[in-house]
Parts: sequence; structure tokens; C-alpha cells
Amino acid sequence: MKTKLTSRIVATTLVTALAGIGLTLPAAGATGPAAKPTLNKAHGKAHDKALQADVDAILKTGTVGVLAQSTGPRGSRYANAGLADKATGAAARSGDRFRIASASKTFVATVILQLVGEGRLSLDDSVEHWLPGVVSGNGNDGSKITVRQLLQHTSGLFNYTADFAPLTSVAAYEAGRYTTWTPEQLVGIAMRHAPEFEPGAKWSYSNTNYILAGMIIEKVTGHSWEQQVTKRIIRPLGLHNTSAPTTDSRIAGRHMHGYSDFGKTGPTIDATAFNPSAAGAAGAMIGTTADLTRFYKALLGGKLLRPAQLAAMKKTVRAEEVDPVWPGARYGLGLMQIPLTCGGSYYSHAGDLPGSTTRNGISPDGRRVVVLHATGDGASDLSTEQAQNDLIDGELCA
Repeated sequence: MKTKLTSRIVATTLVTALAGIGLTLPAAGATGPAAKPTLNKAHGKAHDKALQADVDAILKTGTVGVLAQSTGPRGSRYANAGLADKATGAAARSGDRFRIASASKTFVATVILQLVGEGRLSLDDSVEHWLPGVVSGNGNDGSKITVRQLLQHTSGLFNYTADFAPLTSVAAYEAGRYTTWTPEQLVGIAMRHAPEFEPGAKWSYSNTNYILAGMIIEKVTGHSWEQQVTKRIIRPLGLHNTSAPTTDSRIAGRHMHGYSDFGKTGPTIDATAFNPSAAGAAGAMIGTTADLTRFYKALLGGKLLRPAQLAAMKKTVRAEEVDPVWPGARYGLGLMQIPLTCGGSYYSHAGDLPGSTTRNGISPDGRRVVVLHATGDGASDLSTEQAQNDLIDGELCA
């Protein structure tokens, strides 16, 4: 079976957790440390060539198509490589839409924090207060878990995607990819399992946390998380190519196709069409590199949250689980904080679905943003992850 990272190690990866295909981490040191990117690259044509070279390097690790956008005080630059659609031979193009997967969590966390700023709920409210009886059974107790712990992944709740049978193989995916799931059903999967640890005792990524966060948004506002994200973020920022679909399995317009063999459980298939209700508030959104850039600039630039709530979002705890990919990573409320090789750190939230990955890096002030998307399963070791990290680190350190 293909060796790749598990959901416990690449904790931001929705698909591997969904698939639950028992993939394992390569032996320590098997791939070696990531090469340190060249720093202080010249701007202009040399910088454009460097970005394209980094995109080409990602493609060479076994991906199908790659998009990248790097934005700073001097404007935006773009680089693409490979195919958007293997069936038609269409090239990957700037502006193509794609599923942003777990990068959706930052949007959901932003809405929760806006509601906190409006005084409509508190980060210290219990889950039980807003969702009576939902988190219960097998040692699960919503009265002991706070909203903050949901957003921070310190709740201890079992990750429902680690027991999500429809996505355990190519055959299972093809049989269940159009099934509609309710948030209650997804949380119910997690409730069949005992919690991983006592709330607040440690950090461990769980998509269950954000399904519950979406349910709380609806309980507080009377409207779904999709409606609130659209009303509060997508429309005000003019994110015309971003959407929060409910059950529509299609991606409208030009878009990237994702390809996966689900751990060599069958032939590589086009996995793009997918009922997003299976991901819900944990990862259902669609966007583009340009729209994500605009969102991150507004968020870290202080245009979406009040200072107290933005500070809360950026208050992090160690996330050792993802050290094999992001050494020294920390996690706040819907944001990761990752060290830069040139000093300092950047904010990020990765996202994965069958056959596609979204990566990003944002400077603390939001003035510099890098967004990239790659399709296909990538390398069986860490080389795809390393190449993606090198691109982001190199752009932010340039």
C-alpha cells in the first residue's frame, strides 16, 4: 500500500482521515530534511522565474496540476503547471476554482469570532449550552468542552473522518460520493467512540470540532454556517469565485480536477464530484487563489475581526502532531502558525480532499500572502509536502 501521511500526522488533511486507509509515516529521516529555499531572490523576472521553478518542482513530485499566487506590496505574481483536467487535456490556469477543503475552517472560525465580538456567544460557553445532548455517550460530555476548545482542536473529541466508511477505498468512494449527510449524522459517528483525552489536556486535530462549530453558528443566528459565511465574508469581500455549497457535488465554471487511487485500493479516478455535506463546516468550500488571497489579507489585516477577537484567533498552542510536515507548528483558532527559515513565522491553514491539496502562507500583518493548490496524490513520501513548503517559505522570505 502506498506510504503516505495519516490523518493523525497530516492533521489538516481531510481526505486521508476520511479515507482511513491506514497510511503510515515514512521512517524518521527517510526523506531527509527539507532543502532550505534560496532567500532574498531578486524581484521582477528573476522572482517570477523562481516562483515558476518552485511550481514545476511540485509538479515533478507526482502531482497532476499546480496553481500558485504570491502577493505582496509590489502586486501579485502567478505560476501554473500541469493539467486541470486529464480527460480534456486542459491546462491548469490562474483563476481556476478548486475545493479548498479544511482551509474552510478559517472562514468558520472567523464567523464564530465575529459572533463573539457582537456579544452573542462566548468562547468559554460550553458545547452543551448551545447544543444540548449532542455531545454525549461513551464518555463524551459537551458540558466539559468549550467553543474555544472546538476551534483550537483541544476538545479531545474523536475525529469522525477516521471512521468514515464511504471513503475507505476507490470502490467505497464511488458508491458513496453523492450521499447527503447531516451534521448530526457526522457528529453521531464521533459519538460512537470515546474521547481521545480530557478537554484541554492536549492538541489533536478533529474535523468533528468544526462540524459542531457550524451547528453552533446555526443555533446562535438561526441561519446555517454556509449562509453566515456568505453573508459575513464572501459577499462583503467580493469573493465572486468562492462558495459554501450544501449538497451540490459540482464545481461550476473552470476548475481543477482532483485525482486519487485512495491508497492504491483501485485505479486512479477523477474524484472531483463530491457531495460536500460529508465535509460540512470542516471543509466544504470552493474558492480560487485570488479569492483566498483577498480573504487572508482582510483577516490578518484586521478588517474582519475586532482586535480582541483577532488576538484570540492568533493565540496558539503547540501542535506536535504535525511536526513531521511543519516542524514547530502551533495552532490557534482556525489558524496554524509555522516558523519561517529566515526568522519569524507565518499563518496558514492547509486543506485536503481526495486527490487535491490547498496550501497557503500569510504574514502576520496580512501584507504578504501565498496560496497554492495541487492535484493528484503526489509523492508516496514527504517530497510533495516539502516542495510545497519550500515554495511558501521561499516566497515569504524573499
